Amino acid sequence: MTDLNHTSMKSVAIIGSGPAGYTAAIYAARAGLDVTLYEGMQPGGQLTTTTSVENYPGYPNGVLGPQMMEDFRNQAQNMGADIQSATITGVNFSASPFQLMVNNTTQVTAQIVIIATGASAKWLGHPAEQRLQGKGVSACATCDGFFFREQEVVVVGGGDTAAEEACYLANLCSKIHLLVRSGKMRASHAMQQRVLQQEKITTHFHTEIEDILGEDAVTGVKVFNKQTQTSQTLPVEGVFIAIGHQPNTSLFTPYLDIDAQGYIQTVPGSTRTNIPGVFAAGDVQDSVYRQAVTAAGTGCMAALEAERFLSNSLLA
Repeated sequence: MTDLNHTSMKSVAIIGSGPAGYTAAIYAARAGLDVTLYEGMQPGGQLTTTTSVENYPGYPNGVLGPQMMEDFRNQAQNMGADIQSATITGVNFSASPFQLMVNNTTQVTAQIVIIATGASAKWLGHPAEQRLQGKGVSACATCDGFFFREQEVVVVGGGDTAAEEACYLANLCSKIHLLVRSGKMRASHAMQQRVLQQEKITTHFHTEIEDILGEDAVTGVKVFNKQTQTSQTLPVEGVFIAIGHQPNTSLFTPYLDIDAQGYIQTVPGSTRTNIPGVFAAGDVQDSVYRQAVTAAGTGCMAALEAERFLSNSLLA
């Protein structure tokens, strides 16, 4: 771990793991930089809660999410990155070198910081939701929809995300039940029209999930209609929670430009933030794609930009 009083002029701290953080570590370490990656409370990020990943290049037969992240981690270590099973609990970006607090106890510094803390899916809070996560319950139709081809599924939510997920699944599934807890959707007019045009989508207004059924896999969903005060069971095999994501940016809001949704704002076409020497990669700055491959791509960008920034700083 880098000592506060002995900061390398090439030191790079990567906050967060997952595809963005590990890829940034691979590129930065391979470039000869002094790289320390702090994995955080969920090493590997959201992919560790996913079963099979079939849409990442290089895995022709698919790969389990946790195994994929273990491969990324091992490659970063093999390149020379120092990977710490620790959490950054505080930052000070007011001056360079930047100050970081590790596990509330140890202060370290770095010339460069790459933020790859990701975004966390919002969940309903039902006990069965977490128990069946990866066993029929998902927060990403693009990631997991393929496993429900020609099956009946539920999508929960009334905004643009839910509408997009439902329309995407309509190309794969036999029937989609869109559960909207109010009497109208919050999605844009264009997205609502797309939902209406899909014959496979049935929209249930004033409807909420009472329970998700099944022991080892989803076998159905019990729903409650607040308007009619009646319950029914939908015979579905998949449940997609589409009520949004929360970017993990609370540590950085005093220093970085954050948009209305809470995502770190970066210079278009780059991973640069409003503070020179601080970069952001992956889902923490991406509210659009939120895919492993795009996160890895921005992790690569952040490392390359960090290397150039350090080179220019040393030449100045």
